[in-house]
Amino acid sequence: MRARTMLAVVGLMACATLALTAAPTSAKDGDVLVAGKCTRATTSKLKLSEENGRIEVEFEVDQNRNGVRWTVSLSRNGARFARLVRTTRPPSGSFEARALARNAAGAEVIRGRATSPSGEVCTAQASWR
Repeated sequence: MRARTMLAVVGLMACATLALTAAPTSAKDGDVLVAGKCTRATTSKLKLSEENGRIEVEFEVDQNRNGVRWTVSLSRNGARFARLVRTTRPPSGSFEARALARNAAGAEVIRGRATSPSGEVCTAQASWR
């Protein structure tokens, strides 16, 4: 019985993880929040929201290690609009890169990419209207 219960729990966790990474979820009404992918154990996420007719882009990376400098690139429809350097900070060993992008008519694809000195890469991508 115990092994069967454990398998059921693992199966539910896998389904929940797939659901979180497969589709964007709303952070608040109108916001878009997606989980990113990293080449190692680090996690990332991208949040898009409207701010005074522009797109507020928040790209967060959580490495659980303080003091690591990351190079961050944010792009809109393939064109880079921000290049930033951020350092992971206590208490969680994470950082947030925030920038505003132009909001043109039609669909937009916003992408965040962060690279650490050790070569680890985190990316996240979301569509905006």
